[in-house]
Amino acid sequence: MLDLSVLQADLREAVVSIALLARQNGGRAFMVGGSVRDLLAGSKHVKDVDVEVFGIPPERLQRILGERFAFDPCGVSFGVLKLHHLDVDVAIPRRETKRGTGHKGFLIDSDPGLSVREAAERRDFTLNALYYDPLEDLLEDPYGGVSDLQNRVLRHVSGKFAEDPLRVLRGMQFVARFDLSPAPETVEICRTIDMEGLPPERLFDEWGKLLTKGVRIGKGLAFLRATGWVRFFPELARLIRCRQDPQWHPEGDVWTHTCRCLDVFARMRTGDREEDLIVGLAVLCHDFGKPDTTEPGRDGRLHAYGHDAAGVGPTLTFLKRLTNEERILRDVPPLVQNHMQPFALWKAKAGDSAIRRLAVRVGRIDRLIRVACADDGGCRVDQETACAETEALRWLADAAERLRVADAAPKPILQGRDLIAMGYTPSVQFGKWLNACFEAQLDGAFTDHTGAVAYFKSRFE
Repeated sequence: MLDLSVLQADLREAVVSIALLARQNGGRAFMVGGSVRDLLAGSKHVKDVDVEVFGIPPERLQRILGERFAFDPCGVSFGVLKLHHLDVDVAIPRRETKRGTGHKGFLIDSDPGLSVREAAERRDFTLNALYYDPLEDLLEDPYGGVSDLQNRVLRHVSGKFAEDPLRVLRGMQFVARFDLSPAPETVEICRTIDMEGLPPERLFDEWGKLLTKGVRIGKGLAFLRATGWVRFFPELARLIRCRQDPQWHPEGDVWTHTCRCLDVFARMRTGDREEDLIVGLAVLCHDFGKPDTTEPGRDGRLHAYGHDAAGVGPTLTFLKRLTNEERILRDVPPLVQNHMQPFALWKAKAGDSAIRRLAVRVGRIDRLIRVACADDGGCRVDQETACAETEALRWLADAAERLRVADAAPKPILQGRDLIAMGYTPSVQFGKWLNACFEAQLDGAFTDHTGAVAYFKSRFE
């Protein structure tokens, strides 16, 4: 029924070995959850596997597996064994009783005597409540997950779903990743769930999956809106019904534009998770300044002058709600602040100096081009051609390559050590001299170390 040959050989061998050990000791092992879902969906890139073993008590299972595998004991108290050097987690079926707030507020009781249906009841969505016996080639589907997967429906398993608020954000990224339509009853139960102080790192993990794995990111945001959870992200909520000039934005309000931009971005991802995450966040946040700057002009049309700079504050507020990662807080806001610059510089027929200075501000012009391309594509009626770079973006990309600033900001050629080598004693004047030389470098006064030294001597000696 499932083609396990797409699994890496070591994963496949481990799964079969665990299943055989379980059978030999009176139990039964199933692959469960995401790996089964992805194999059924035809994925060729299943990289990790969860296994549940029924019918064997925890202590005995540890002894049995310990003869064949090394595992991480940190999850033992929760009935989970993480195998060393393999992306395989082995668990015992368990009951979960809500005792506190958040996604960790559960009393967990391992119970190898549970039935598959009882064990599946604690899972989030039907398409994750799938159990596959690799020895019998048998699929257990107690809650209709296969049908929902085939019909692209996101449906919660049971009323226990409401006990873990993180599942709403999991729903957001699942809708986007697998192009699903949420069942009305799942939307309704999500509307009854509060965030309960979920920790930022868990929020950020789900947003990261949305942006780096989602194929229809706009649908994920639509789920967030339908469930009412957009209220927990007010910077996003303010985009809803923020009007735009229809000549430039026939697609509608800023919310609609942002969703469309993200769908364009999803088709341009590079596969480098860090780069895609930074660019994706910038696309998500790029118009956060419009609610504060949109107003009718003297011509009677809507304008949002200065929205790029005005978006930096709400972008930082949004990001800090999710993470304290320095690279994110450092790299995303400049992309938001400068997302209009590619077209502005092209229109002004800007020279090399302006392009170098843009690279200093944003760090990587190639990132900025991707943000601008998604922004431009979000305005287009024909989404199929929305990823085609415009003349302005091709011009900037060519210039950045020629100036060698496409993937890195220019660095000062002249350093303090050079001034010391020329016989100068370090002082506060060093900073003024070096800054002046760097400005001259950006203007093209010199391009190498020899030229930098010659410029300094001609200017300051």
